[in-house]
Amino acid sequence: MYRKNAWLKYEDKKEVFDFAEQYKQFLSVAKSERIAVKEAVRLLEANGFVNAEEVAQIEAGDRVYFVNKSKNVAAYIIGTDPLEEGLRILGAHVDSPRLDLKENPLYESKGYALGDTHYYGGIKKYQWTTIPLALVGVVCKKDGKVVEINIGDNPNDPVVGVTDLLIHLSADQMEKKLGKAIEGENLDITLGSMPLNDKDKEPVKANILKLLKDKYDIEEEDFISAEIEIVPAGMARDYGLDRSMIAGYGHDDRSCVYASLMALLHTKEVKKTACCLLVDKEEIGSVGATGAHSLFFENTIAKLFRLFKEENVLWKARLTLENSEMLSSDVSAALDPLYAYVSEAKNAAYLGEGLVFNKYTGSRGKSGSNDAQPEYYAFIRRIMDEANVNWQTAELGKVDQGGGGTIAYILANYNMKVIDAGIAVLNMHAPMEIVSKVDVYEAYLGYKAFLVA
Repeated sequence: MYRKNAWLKYEDKKEVFDFAEQYKQFLSVAKSERIAVKEAVRLLEANGFVNAEEVAQIEAGDRVYFVNKSKNVAAYIIGTDPLEEGLRILGAHVDSPRLDLKENPLYESKGYALGDTHYYGGIKKYQWTTIPLALVGVVCKKDGKVVEINIGDNPNDPVVGVTDLLIHLSADQMEKKLGKAIEGENLDITLGSMPLNDKDKEPVKANILKLLKDKYDIEEEDFISAEIEIVPAGMARDYGLDRSMIAGYGHDDRSCVYASLMALLHTKEVKKTACCLLVDKEEIGSVGATGAHSLFFENTIAKLFRLFKEENVLWKARLTLENSEMLSSDVSAALDPLYAYVSEAKNAAYLGEGLVFNKYTGSRGKSGSNDAQPEYYAFIRRIMDEANVNWQTAELGKVDQGGGGTIAYILANYNMKVIDAGIAVLNMHAPMEIVSKVDVYEAYLGYKAFLVA
């Protein structure tokens, strides 16, 4: 079961490095789910896709997309086979762990203006202290105006951050368990320390509010209807002296988002209708109107049938879903040589060995997993081998070590065939995650082979 390192099949590595450079640009920009969707739409339209809400009918060969609440995308290349015979779906999630500003976030304490936060997704809280952070998101005003916020990513921008105790005064803190050393309510960001002249009450906070008013025309009350995310500042960078890896925020799951999107964009003609589905809220259970549990995806298929001038669209949408095949494009935990004890070596993912297939995720007794059918797995193996894609198998750590999940089980509820297929990540859920450039490229090749098989 030895898997050859994917780098070894490339004498000229230019195609891998060129693809990685394009991905780095995407990752550096797409710091939030809204921006990821905005970038996806930009790329779709640049490659001939049109908004399905703006067309009257469709036929084989058409390239259309739907957007839901600025946080979901379902993009389709219409195939020559009847739609109800099923889709080939690449499904990834655009959200990543982060800190969110609360609805009433601003306050002043001991001469500092601070922003109160609530963390989103599974994080190690101590990893988010003492690093440069940026503010990214939107403020929605009562008059309907939506103000975009991005402070900290431009090299000329200021950054914010979460402070931590100096080692000299940390005796009590160092006695705490790692999970309790930094409390969630202490992940507040420092926004400023300069008081506003002639302001007696909370002058530092008043100065911050003045700056925001002058630049963005927003008031303190506008934060109630805002969505401001605090994310690591700065661009994705090459990692390793050999530049074989990429360090950046949000590889989980935007590496799979990009590889899936590029696979669709670079596919010309298909028999089965090809789909790239991008969803939100996976890190908190795939809930809500923009998560994988939403009816958005099912509704887009019903809308496709309407554009085909068909009747009984809801029934045909269900039939289409049942006949579909999907790769749940989500990352896998790479074996870390410093912490190898949490993995079972022969069933672990390794950086540089290509696209990772997880038959099941979940925790302990496979709780919450999809557990793909072996017949479908055999079909996928054939596709990858015929396309000369480097691939490997993995499970998420040792049996009783922990676990996690993806959107695979949610789409499997439609009785479709689903398996997890993604990219190995070191430092998963940390502010700086690491992937291998060749794995991102092999994922792209594997996804493209799946769409046209």
